[in-house]
Amino acid sequence: MLEDGGVLPYVYRVTKYAPADRDEHGHYTGPEDTVSDHGQVEGAYLQAIEAFASDTGIERLAVREPHLPVPCVSFGLESPMDGFGLNAFFPTGPDGFHDGAEVSVGTAMGLVRVMLRDGGAWCRLEVEDTFAVHVGWDQYMYIGSSRPCETAVARTRALGLFPERTDASPYDFEAEDEGPQRPADDEFWAHLRWSMQWSNSRILEEQYAHNSTRWHRLAPDNIDTVRAGLAPRARLAVWPDLSSDIDAVLTTLPAEGYVECVWQDRDGRMHSASADEDEFPELPARLSDASAAMILPMYADERVPLLAAVLPDSDGMVRARWEIDPTPSARKWALLKSLHRGAIVTGRVTRIADFWVTFVDIGDFEAMINIPELSWRPFNHPSDVVAVGQEISAEILDVDPIRERVSLSLKALHEDPMPLLAGLIGQTIVGRVTKLVPFGVFVRIEEKENGFEGLVHNTELGDGHPDHPQLAVHVGDALPVKILDIDPAQRRITLSHRQAISAGQDKPGS
Repeated sequence: MLEDGGVLPYVYRVTKYAPADRDEHGHYTGPEDTVSDHGQVEGAYLQAIEAFASDTGIERLAVREPHLPVPCVSFGLESPMDGFGLNAFFPTGPDGFHDGAEVSVGTAMGLVRVMLRDGGAWCRLEVEDTFAVHVGWDQYMYIGSSRPCETAVARTRALGLFPERTDASPYDFEAEDEGPQRPADDEFWAHLRWSMQWSNSRILEEQYAHNSTRWHRLAPDNIDTVRAGLAPRARLAVWPDLSSDIDAVLTTLPAEGYVECVWQDRDGRMHSASADEDEFPELPARLSDASAAMILPMYADERVPLLAAVLPDSDGMVRARWEIDPTPSARKWALLKSLHRGAIVTGRVTRIADFWVTFVDIGDFEAMINIPELSWRPFNHPSDVVAVGQEISAEILDVDPIRERVSLSLKALHEDPMPLLAGLIGQTIVGRVTKLVPFGVFVRIEEKENGFEGLVHNTELGDGHPDHPQLAVHVGDALPVKILDIDPAQRRITLSHRQAISAGQDKPGS
C-alpha cells in the first residue's frame, strides 16, 4: 500500500462472514451467497469505508492499476453492466478510468459497488502513504490506514460486519522489478519522429487500463494531436504500419494460436479483435471494409513492438506502476541513459564499415568511432589501428538517445604526441617522402611507420623546376627538410626543402 513497497501500519480485513464460518485459511465455508446483495449488506460495506475514510481524514482517492474485462468476455458472476458500470462516474465512461484518476469519496463508493457486484471493473483505491481500499474475491475487503481508526472499527462492527486486524492486504501492489521504465516524454516523441523518416506512418497502441486498448495510426502531421488525446499514464507501444494488401495480411495467420487483428476501415476508424484458430475463418468477413490491417501475436515472447514507453505525469515522473514490454529499444534506452560524456567504456570491435567508421559492441549496443578519433598518428586504414574482435577501451564523446547513437574516441585515452615535437621547430632533418600531391610533397619526419608527416609546399621544394618542382622528387626518396612550424590543433606540420638546402650551403666549409 506504500510506494516504496511497504504496508500501511493499520490494515483491516472487513467481511460479512463470521469467523466461525471460515476455515483456517480464512475462506468462507458457510451457506451464505458470496455475491453482493445489492442492498443492506452492500450498503454496510460502503458505510464502513466511509467511516475509515473519515477517521483518516480522506476526501479524495486515486485510482491505481485499473482493470477492465477482456473485450467480448464477461468475467464475474453477474451480467456485465453497460460501460462496466463506470459511465455514471466518469464523463468519458471507461476511458476516464485510468491510473491516477482522482475521485471523491462518494465516487470511490460507487467504484467499490461496481467491484462488489463483479461488474468487470477493478482497481486499487489509494492515497499514497495514507489510505487504501482493496476489494477482493467473495466480498473480502481490505482497508489500510496510517491511523488506528478505532471509531471506524467500532462502526464497522455495529453495521454487522467483521473487521479483523491483519498484516497486509493480499492485493497490495508488487513490483515486477524488470528495470527502469521509459517515459513517453519529449525525447521519446522526438525519437519516434526520427524513426518515421523511413516510414511515413506508424501504429500506436494505447493501453489505458489492463485489457483495454485504443489504436491510432500516426503520421507526421497528427502526432501532436494524438499525443494530446492520450489517457494519463497510458502504456504505449509503437508498431510498424498497417498493410493495404489485406489478402497478404491474412496469409500471415499461424496454423494455430491466438492473435490480434488490427485494422483501419475506409472511414479512417481503427479497430482490433482477438481470435484463435477456430475464429480465423471469420476474419476475412471482419476485414471486408478494411483499408489496411495487420496481424499481431498475443504471446508476450513474440509480441515485440518497435518502441514502448509509459506516459509520465506533468512533472516528468513516471508513476504508473505497470511494466513496459522488454523490447530491444527499451534495453537500448536503459543503456543510453546510463552512459555519459567522458565515461570510459570497454568493448569489442565488431566491424569496420566501408566508409571506415569502426563499430564497437559495448554491451549489446554498437557504438562507433569516426576516423579522426581512432589515433593521433596518421594511418592508411582503420585496420592499421584496430582489428575486428579486438577488445578496446574508449572515451564516450557523445550520447544521442534520439538517434540511438554513441560516439567514442580511442585516441582520447592517449596523450597527443605531436606537441612533444615542438622542440624540433627550426631543425633540419632528413625524412622519407611518403606521397606526392599537386601542391607539394609529404615527408615523414619520424623514423617509424606511423610517424608524423609534414608538407613541403611546391614553393619550398627548390628552384630547379619552377613549374613542376616535385618532378625531381619520388616517393621513398630521402629528402632534407627544415621544420618551420608544428600546429597540433590543426594537425599541420610545415616543412621546407629549399631552406634546408640553403642552411646547408650557408654552413662554413660548404
